[in-house]
Amino acid sequence: MLASVFVLAALAAQAAAHYTFPNLVVGGTKTGDWVNVRRTNNYNTQSPVTDVTSIDLRCYTSETGATAQTINVAAGSQMGFWADQQVYHPGVLNIYLAKAPSGVDVASWDGSGNVWFKIYEMPAVTNGGQSITFPAQNIDGATFTVPKNLPSGQYLVRVEHIALHVAQTYGGAQFYISCGQINVTGGGSGTPGPLVAIPGVYTGNEPGILININYPIPTNYTQPGPAVWSG
Repeated sequence: MLASVFVLAALAAQAAAHYTFPNLVVGGTKTGDWVNVRRTNNYNTQSPVTDVTSIDLRCYTSETGATAQTINVAAGSQMGFWADQQVYHPGVLNIYLAKAPSGVDVASWDGSGNVWFKIYEMPAVTNGGQSITFPAQNIDGATFTVPKNLPSGQYLVRVEHIALHVAQTYGGAQFYISCGQINVTGGGSGTPGPLVAIPGVYTGNEPGILININYPIPTNYTQPGPAVWSG
């Protein structure tokens, strides 16, 4: 009986440590759960994606088939994603954008192809093997700047928090993902890149994904994904 209690407590603690990103933050205000963010498969379970080859690595909507409302965001302004609870696990964070093709409503677009580019990242911090810290741990959300030279138009904006607490074996890294829908106004004439496909951007063997963060303490950390395009 006592063993059963411990198991249930462990499972509850594990579930409590998981999270989703149901909110965009625009103009300093949260826009509401799953209003401008596509409802993910894990909106109830909060379970992560662990297969980097899965279509769910993109927006995690293979079961919900969800779309959302599209919200206007000015180029050069700040916006963000907000989690449903504190981002508990040690890990790193990336923000990607993908522009919907001309004449296509982003609400009906799946984001396939080499169309994604990174605009923000929050990597781990190391100091030669003495310690490793994670600025993306114990946060409520992440705020970033929409590049001022980003061309106007409709985009998917994607957050991924890669939890690394059990990433010492292949498939151990946990991806917490959401995609929002935005319409960028007042944009510029920049050429975002490098462009990648999701899935396809990761193999799962990258040193920033397949990593033991506990022992030995890493001497350095390489953020997964392409270079940031800042516009």
